[in-house]
Amino acid sequence: MPDVGNLRARYRRILRFAARYIVQTWWYELVLPRFGLAGVAARGRTARLTRIAQRFHDLAVDLGGLMIKVGQYMSSRLDVLPPEITRELAGLQDEVPPVPFDAIRRLAEAELGLPLELAYAEFDPEPLAAASLGQAHRARLAPIDAADMGYAEAVVKVQRPGIEQIVEVDLAALRRVAGWLSRVGFVARRVDLPALVEEFATTSLEEIDYLHEAQNAERFAASFAADPRVAAPEVVWERSTRRVLTLADVTAIKVNDRDALLAAGIDPKAVAQQFAAVMFDQLFRDGYFHADPHPGNIFVTPVASSGGAYQLTFIDFGMMGEVPDSLRRGLQQLLLAVAARDGKRMVDAIRGVGVLLPTADTAELERAMTELFARFGGMGFAELAQVDEREFRRFALEFGDLVRTLPFQLPENFLLIIRSMSLTSGLCSSLDPTFNIWDAVEPYAAQLLRGERGNIVQAVGREAVSVAGTAWRLPGRLDGVIDRIEGGRLVANSPRIEQRMARLERVAGRIVSAVVFVGLFLGGIQLRADEPGWGITLMVVSVVPLLHAVFAGVFGPRGPR
Repeated sequence: MPDVGNLRARYRRILRFAARYIVQTWWYELVLPRFGLAGVAARGRTARLTRIAQRFHDLAVDLGGLMIKVGQYMSSRLDVLPPEITRELAGLQDEVPPVPFDAIRRLAEAELGLPLELAYAEFDPEPLAAASLGQAHRARLAPIDAADMGYAEAVVKVQRPGIEQIVEVDLAALRRVAGWLSRVGFVARRVDLPALVEEFATTSLEEIDYLHEAQNAERFAASFAADPRVAAPEVVWERSTRRVLTLADVTAIKVNDRDALLAAGIDPKAVAQQFAAVMFDQLFRDGYFHADPHPGNIFVTPVASSGGAYQLTFIDFGMMGEVPDSLRRGLQQLLLAVAARDGKRMVDAIRGVGVLLPTADTAELERAMTELFARFGGMGFAELAQVDEREFRRFALEFGDLVRTLPFQLPENFLLIIRSMSLTSGLCSSLDPTFNIWDAVEPYAAQLLRGERGNIVQAVGREAVSVAGTAWRLPGRLDGVIDRIEGGRLVANSPRIEQRMARLERVAGRIVSAVVFVGLFLGGIQLRADEPGWGITLMVVSVVPLLHAVFAGVFGPRGPR
């Protein structure tokens, strides 16, 4: 178990890191533009954001625990974070050393209530894989368990000792940072950080509960029980707890190992098509999907009884996603919009999913979507590779800036869907450079279109009835409004606005002065270490808005109350 002092030091280190870069970003992005220095702030923005992301990367690797998961999570928040940060964090992996075997043994034996020699016939002390939350070891089941299960080879996942306390500390620090940022107006308008942290906390706590993962594995297997294309490992419940998970060893050909696939007589292009179809089935048919389908979590298992046949075997069910019916309907509309290359319909579908607030001005987004479909729609990755990189960069910058100006935020379920589809597309393209995601989408879009045409007559009928009802009620409603105008009963109530405006303006002026004072003073502190002259100058100048904030209105007219 981690030392209490180390946990406190970890908590303070996370908060110090966050506080330092929050103040720095606030100074450059809010304070300097108020003094006409937006150009100065903009010139160094890319390098500054990249440096912040690099230092967070180093912090995450050093601390391990939940910080690596935070970096991986942030790397996919293209809706909230600028590309300089998401790009730098995209390669963040579980870069942590394995736990010494003695510590793993103690935890596993305490959980299972047995010495490892009695719980398993064999247990390899060398880890098969090590990650920030746990590590995996090969093992052989004890004869009695092997007889019950029908196999002996197993993989045992063991939680890192003390990881629950580390996760608790990390979440406490993240909640504190989210509380700070939620008080900043432009952040609060763009994203509900406390809610995002709670969603992240729920996912993280589920991921360190191996009984929850075992239940996910069984639910996933049940979804594909009658599907010969897909397999999942069985759970050895007698040797599984919240911190130890024993599964059948289903290790086979790694899905992106093209040479091994070809040696086994399996066509990598066919694997790409089948994998894409299986992932779309999870999203649009089952509403329950694997949210982390990277190459380490999927094997291709040849079927011995049939030459060239194989199964896709999924492992690691700690991160699963669900698609509620309402979201699934919205996704179907998104799919239809993509298939039709219709920018306006795409924006309407995004709004229907709940990604855009109803007040969002989407005219520019519709234009950008239309341009996107017109230029790149229908292209596979091989064709996209031929497009001039400068054109990609120009469109990405323009589109990214546009998205970040909108009240736009991806719900957690939607984020997992995008993560899953992004990994799917990348994996399929590594297997087949000519893979075209549009071709994989087309069968689902055609099926949805057939269903949509079947409902179109009913939809038109409902619309006609609605319009007729409105037209029938309209004359009566107009007569009522005219009567109220003629009788002098249609009025607008106006309080003593003018009398209060002067007071509000003075109060607002003092608030602005107070904000400017704090900005100048903190900016001076921030710059004093690197540029003492500028730092001291800003701290001295900050006295002027301080005096205005304190004394303005004390000697002037107060106006009516």
